[in-house]
Amino acid sequence: MTALDIQRIRADFPILKREVHGRPLVYFDNAATTQKPQAVIDALVEYYSTYNANIHRGIHALAEEATARYEATRQSVADFIGAPSADCIVFTRNTTESINLVAHAWGRKNLQPGDEIVLSAMEHHSDIVPWQLLAQATGARLRVLGIDDEGRLLSDDIERLIGEKTKLVAVTQMSNVLGTINPVEQIAELAHQQGALMLVDAAQSIPHMPVDVQALGADFVVFSAHKMLGPTGVGVLYAPRDLLEEMDPFLTGGEMIRRVTYEDSSWNDVPWKFEAGTPNIGDVCAFSASLDYLSDLGMENVRAHEIDLVTVAMRRLSQIEGVTIYGPRNPEDRGGVVAFNLDDVHPHDLATVLDQHGVAIRAGHHCAQPLMGRLDVVATARASFYVYNSEEELDALVEGIEAAARLFRAPVPTRA
Repeated sequence: MTALDIQRIRADFPILKREVHGRPLVYFDNAATTQKPQAVIDALVEYYSTYNANIHRGIHALAEEATARYEATRQSVADFIGAPSADCIVFTRNTTESINLVAHAWGRKNLQPGDEIVLSAMEHHSDIVPWQLLAQATGARLRVLGIDDEGRLLSDDIERLIGEKTKLVAVTQMSNVLGTINPVEQIAELAHQQGALMLVDAAQSIPHMPVDVQALGADFVVFSAHKMLGPTGVGVLYAPRDLLEEMDPFLTGGEMIRRVTYEDSSWNDVPWKFEAGTPNIGDVCAFSASLDYLSDLGMENVRAHEIDLVTVAMRRLSQIEGVTIYGPRNPEDRGGVVAFNLDDVHPHDLATVLDQHGVAIRAGHHCAQPLMGRLDVVATARASFYVYNSEEELDALVEGIEAAARLFRAPVPTRA
């Protein structure tokens, strides 16, 4: 068993005290967004109550305090992911914007006709569409790493598709559907051997397991605050400072400039070169509280807790007649996500029944339509776990699935 005191943790999350349709809330939609502890809520209220001001430009007390808190969060992020310095951290609105920033600021400057971008078959749309548009704009080509029937990357494809034409490899570290944990360290090493750069979509990994970005060997790492107990509207791009220095700005306007005339402009230092306009100050400052909370729990403990939950969830779901589970069979090869289907019951119908039991899951294609095609389904149901979820809550999930089975299955005809 893990070292986390789940009942103590649950007491820190006000929303977990509410009921849905007369039943206690069971929140299993953490891959989409996580709930917030009181410490994060308090930090956000504190900003607006005590030091609300714009940052970097003001010389009055509130502006200086807001700037200090904002930049302190940047250092906290760097420390949390093992970045060498705070100026390797760029704040964006979300993981999607971070990827788009790389596509525009690095990709349009460096890709040419005939170059190749390698993705995986399990990527989120946010790690597909920006590269599609970039390929169309530059004449580059997309290549896709296939997966086996357990949702693991095909090693032969990795060796075959990452070659001398490859300029960028963009792969998720943990699938938001299958839970597959990909060997991004080895992929990054192979990419570098071919002279290519590596982008890791860590939106589902950094919130759930220890990640050291320098150990990953990736050139770009992207993730979001809202998937790790923090506020919405805050994303992160990590890249080495020298790489950021070589890139052009993605957005332009205030703050990202050093000097402007009607004829020309020069850019601010990194990371501020990429942070045009007034940023999401309050939510960035509150993000620091979520990092502190997770650090206090210990990311090793977070990971161990989710392995325990996934182990029990997969065992119990596999005992329900008609349930198909997708992804690696070994719980230690996957994150805290279990995607599944129940016979011919549409996942939306299943999610509706579960909602009536107070259980919140996600149903649909999970912004991974190409992966749905590979699995030969239109959609799946997805239960995803986090630090405040307990094994006892799985009872409600199983109860709801069994209720859906009874509701939607055709009755067996009786003989006259």
